[in-house]
Amino acid sequence: MLRIIDARTGEPVPAAPARRGLTRVEAHTAGYDSTSLRVLLVADVLVRALELGGTPVWALLNGERDRAELLAGAAALGIRPFEDGSGGLGSGGLGSGLGSGLGEAQSLHVLGEEATTSDGLSTGGVRIAVAPVESAAAGIPAGADPSAVRLALLTTRRGAPLRLDADALAEAQDTLRRWRRAVADWARQPSRAIPEEVRGELRAAWEDDLDVPGVLRVLRSVETSDLPEGARFETYAYADRLLGVELTRDVGAPA
Repeated sequence: MLRIIDARTGEPVPAAPARRGLTRVEAHTAGYDSTSLRVLLVADVLVRALELGGTPVWALLNGERDRAELLAGAAALGIRPFEDGSGGLGSGGLGSGLGSGLGEAQSLHVLGEEATTSDGLSTGGVRIAVAPVESAAAGIPAGADPSAVRLALLTTRRGAPLRLDADALAEAQDTLRRWRRAVADWARQPSRAIPEEVRGELRAAWEDDLDVPGVLRVLRSVETSDLPEGARFETYAYADRLLGVELTRDVGAPA
């Protein structure tokens, strides 16, 4: 079961306490910048993790400032569309009452650290804090591969500040190239089932307060393991359902 740290209490809580109950994930942003994109990305990965566990999700974006820029940046990063929320943090915040009557079992609010203690927020729902991003660019750096930006933003746990600079982007780009090439090579071999131990390690990582860096560590271990190539391919394809960095993009391309 996915457990997440509630920023209000500092305690882990079930992200979806009612089995297969509708869960609302609401991303709160305060304008277009790298931190807001990180908030949206964390919300996107949270939605993916819940859906992998069989939980139906209603995803909302709550923020009025720079909405067009945010939506464009989110689309570039492969963040799936969020429905429109009912105003920003200053016009109802977490107490907006969205979804009343739809019977959702849980409300998860993803927002920047500074917003978790705002006096304007109601006490309802679980608050998931996202640490700031230090970047020279307002959003996606000019000329950067959006997939590399996404991976770079995922390499640090959401509660820790992150520096998005040229070195971080270059490392993410190198990792993507290497993994996509390896996945394309492994795909030429007969498919093999993901070992249950490896599948368990992946799920244990993302179910532990959405530990995406832990997922990446499992993939690095699998990359150099003696598992059959077909099993390594299936492992990476499965993990990419959470990561969303197109690890299978080059499958079928000329060697």
